[in-house]
Amino acid sequence: MSFPLLTATAALPAIGAVATAAVPAARRTTAKWLALVFSLATLVLAGIALARFEPGGDRYQLTESHAWIKDFGVRYELGVDGIGVALMALTALLIPFVILAGWHDADPLETKSSRWRPTQGFFALILMVEAMVILSFEATDVFLFYILFEAMLIPMYFLIGGFGDRAHTGSDENAAAQRSYAAVKFLLYNLVGGLIMLAAVIGLYVVAGTFSLSEIAEARANGSLSMATGTERWLFLGFFFAFAVKAPLWPLHTWLPNAMGEATSPVAVLITAVVDKVGTFAMLRFCLQLFPEASKWATPVIIVLALISIVYGALLAVGQRDIKRLIAYASISHFGFIILGIFAMTSQGQSGATLYMVNHGISTAALMLVAGFLITRRGSRLIADYGGVQKVAPILAGTFLIGGLATLSLPGLAPFVSEFLVLVGAFSAYPAAGIVATTGIVLAALYVLVLYQRTMTGPVKAEVQGMADLKVRELAVVLPLIALLLFLGVYPKPLTEIVNPAVQHTMSDVQKKDPQPEVEAAK
Repeated sequence: MSFPLLTATAALPAIGAVATAAVPAARRTTAKWLALVFSLATLVLAGIALARFEPGGDRYQLTESHAWIKDFGVRYELGVDGIGVALMALTALLIPFVILAGWHDADPLETKSSRWRPTQGFFALILMVEAMVILSFEATDVFLFYILFEAMLIPMYFLIGGFGDRAHTGSDENAAAQRSYAAVKFLLYNLVGGLIMLAAVIGLYVVAGTFSLSEIAEARANGSLSMATGTERWLFLGFFFAFAVKAPLWPLHTWLPNAMGEATSPVAVLITAVVDKVGTFAMLRFCLQLFPEASKWATPVIIVLALISIVYGALLAVGQRDIKRLIAYASISHFGFIILGIFAMTSQGQSGATLYMVNHGISTAALMLVAGFLITRRGSRLIADYGGVQKVAPILAGTFLIGGLATLSLPGLAPFVSEFLVLVGAFSAYPAAGIVATTGIVLAALYVLVLYQRTMTGPVKAEVQGMADLKVRELAVVLPLIALLLFLGVYPKPLTEIVNPAVQHTMSDVQKKDPQPEVEAAK
C-alpha cells in the first residue's frame, strides 16, 4: 500500500493539536513552539502533495478509499484535483504565519487566573481547524465532507468567543458580551446552513444510493442515474444555502463582520482566508458537479446576489470606522467576485475564481496581520485614533500599504490576475454583470487609500508618537506573504497550470463552453 499522503497531511495538525493541549500549564512557550513545528511539518507534507500532483493526470489524484460505515455506504474517500490541492497548500502555508502572528495573543492577562491553560488551548484549536479544513479539501465522499463542514465550527466558536480581541474600547464585561454575541451568531448561522445541507445530503443518498463523488459521476456517465428536475433543484438549493452562508454571500453575510471584529487578528485571518474558502470551494466541487442542470437554472439569481455582495460590501467598507470591520466588509466584496467567477461558467471566470481564493487568502492575511500588529501597539481598532504612523514606524506603514494595494488588486500584485480573469469571464458571458462588478474596483481603491491616508499620513498623534516598528517575528510573518504576492503577481503560471485542468473538468460537468467572440466580417 502506498503512503497515505493526504491522510497524513490532515492527521499531522490533529496530532499536533492533541500534543499542544497536553503541554503542562506552566510551559506556554513550549506549547507555542510545538504548534509551530507541527504546522511547518504539515506545510512540508502539503508541499510534497503539491509536487506529486500531475496537472495533466487523472481528475482526482493521491486517492485513498476505505470502508467506514458499510450499512449506509459511507466511505473514507479522499482525492485532490487542482483546485483542492491548491487550497490545501494555501491552508498549510498560512497556518504557521497565523501561529507566529498570534504568539502572544493568548498569554494570560495579569488580572486573570492562570489555573487553566489558554495558551495551549488557543494553538491547539488553530491546529484542529487546520486539520479539518485540509481534510474537507480532500474529501470525495459527500457524507465525510459534511461531517468536516460542521465539525470545524466547534473550534472556531471557541477561538472567537474565548480568545477575542483585547483592543476593545468598552469595559471588560462589554467586550466579553460582544465576543459571545459574535461567536454565537457565527455558530447559529453556520449550523442552520449545515442542517439544511444535511437534509439535502440525505436526499442525495436516497436518489443516488451512494455518497461517493466518483460513483455518482460514473452513474451519470453511463445513464444509470437520473434526477427529476425538481428534485435536483431542491437538492442544489440545500447544498448551495450552506455554502453561501460559509462563503459568505449577501444576504447571509452578517455574521462575518462581527466574528472578524471581535476575534484576534490571526483568528480573523483563519476565518476569512481559510475557513470561508471551504464554502466557495464546495460550490465548485459539489454544486456544479452533482447538480449541473440546477446550477445553470440558478445562475441568474446567484450572479445578482454576487453583484450585490461586491457593491454592498465595498460601500460599507468605505463607511467603516473600525479597521477590522473594514477588512471584513472588503472580504464580502471579494467573495462576491469569487462567486461571480464560479457561476459565470466560463473557463476564464472559474480559473480566476480559483486563483482569487488563493490570492485573497494571501493578501487578506498580509493586510489583516499587519493591521493586528498596528492595533496591538495602539490598543484601538478605530481609524480615528491613528495618524502619522508612517513617520514613526515606516516599515509597518510600508507593509500595510502593500497589503492594501494587493486588496485593491493593483497590477503587479497577485489579486490583480485573478480579478482580471473573473471580469473577463463575466464580460464574455454576462456583459451587464461585468460592468456592475467593475464598480467594486473603484470602491476598493477608495476604501483602501482612505484607510491608509487616515491612519498612516498626516500629523503624528500623541498616542502614536512612541509606536515601535515591526520586530523580527512580525517581519517573519509579513515579508514572505508580500514576496508571494509579488511573485504570483508577475508569474502566476505555476498556479494556473495546476487549476486549469480542474476547471475544464468542471466546465465539462455543466456542459458549458466559452462564448465565442463575435467578429464582424471585413467590408
